[in-house]
Amino acid sequence: MKPQSAKIDLKIERVLKSLANRRRLAILKYLAKTRFATVNDIAEEIHLSHKSTSKHLKILTAVDILEHEQSNKYVFYRVADDLPTLVHPIIKML
Repeated sequence: MKPQSAKIDLKIERVLKSLANRRRLAILKYLAKTRFATVNDIAEEIHLSHKSTSKHLKILTAVDILEHEQSNKYVFYRVADDLPTLVHPIIKML
């Protein structure tokens, strides 16, 4: 396997693993519908603690599925503008 091919395979693996969780899929579905939300909004919607929700958001942000922006004391999350291509059909299925 060529080094570039291995990097691509690793990126695909990381993205798919990040989506292999029902809570993270629920977050993605909610943000696709609402466009942006705070950690508190998301935690309330998916019935999960603030701490657990933050961990899931960190995972989705690390693989470029979500982006975040600080506004005063709040952090707003949204689906990334440059979303990995293989995520688009998954969002459509949610």
